[in-house]
Amino acid sequence: MTFDRHALGFGAGERAIYAADPWTTRGRLYNENASPTRSDFQRDRDRIVHTTAFRRLKHKTQVFIANDGDHYRTRLTHTIEVAQIARALARALRLDEDLAEGVALVHDFGHTPFGHTGEDALHEELAPYGGFDHNAQSLRIVTKLERRYAEFDGLNLTWETLEGLVKHNGPLMAADGTGLNGHPVPKPILDYCELHDLELSTFASLEAQVAAISDDIAYNTHDIDDGLRSGYLTFDMLEEIPFLAGLMKEVRDRYPSLEASRFTHEIMRRQITRMIEDVIGVAQARLTEVKPERAQDIRLAPRVTATFSEAMAKTDREIKGMLFTRIYRHPEIMRIRAGAAQIVKDLFRAYMNDPGLMEKHYWVDQLPNLNEGAKARHVGDYLAGMTDTFAIKTHQRLFDHTPELR
Repeated sequence: MTFDRHALGFGAGERAIYAADPWTTRGRLYNENASPTRSDFQRDRDRIVHTTAFRRLKHKTQVFIANDGDHYRTRLTHTIEVAQIARALARALRLDEDLAEGVALVHDFGHTPFGHTGEDALHEELAPYGGFDHNAQSLRIVTKLERRYAEFDGLNLTWETLEGLVKHNGPLMAADGTGLNGHPVPKPILDYCELHDLELSTFASLEAQVAAISDDIAYNTHDIDDGLRSGYLTFDMLEEIPFLAGLMKEVRDRYPSLEASRFTHEIMRRQITRMIEDVIGVAQARLTEVKPERAQDIRLAPRVTATFSEAMAKTDREIKGMLFTRIYRHPEIMRIRAGAAQIVKDLFRAYMNDPGLMEKHYWVDQLPNLNEGAKARHVGDYLAGMTDTFAIKTHQRLFDHTPELR
């Protein structure tokens, strides 16, 4: 997909008319005085960075458990890479960079320890009580569970940042209020929208959309990098995907004797660049079609604005398929995942039987008096907030045997 270099916003200094405007934000659930030195979206980003939830990401699994090595991505390093790509896209498209970065930085707050394995295990345990969804959990964290400010729970983020958190992957419901593709909207999101309507049937801002596609670009690239480092992937496997084979040929032709580590990085940097340029080209074309005159026109557009072209979407599926087969479902990874899931399930059941074991949970004194559903949700909150290391140490303290995750 080609793009118009002359239309890019590098150094332009002015937001496009379709960008979110921090000076006319839809506001916060609790009114606050404006800052004399920072826009509302800057304040949102800063609040996100200073949270406990953000710091915990450094010890939460992306793909490889922390014990596997110091050089593999964690949720934190993944999040930082997503934010960097989102900011680059936002600048190119003349969007509000602070909003795009803020959505990128907060998008994984709700993830459990042990990555999607922990999420699946917790969802299974919470199924009788409404299940678990990491996106809904992110919303709970920033609207309820972070307890830092004197006048409110959560971070009191702007409507635009919360909208981006909830809808960065697209609308959650149809215009008639029903869930999309047979997926009901998670109750925590519906509950919050009764107080502060996030318009779940529309797309999110373009800033949130670039944060979402940046997530795909980041993990498609760094999971290949980590996969090569681990030995689960080889360069021969990458040759099976035409897009990656082309990048490898390009690097070999220019640097025929390059060492493996540099060769890998040269592939990865080209992959990120080509994917970013592809998204810019698609977004420019769709902006020309829609001709938006305000940010709301992006939300009401007939389709997503920031996405891959058909050719790059095909490549995206091929890369995901390779990662799924070669890494995510590798027998050794599956063994580790089974152990991680057991840790989460054991801890959930232990806390349900004796809430007093959650010594640091701020509701611990009230939990024995709550109904089963409310108690389960608090147990889910406590477990979801754990890092990998804390979950393992806690399991070792409470149980005679803890699965080996190496």
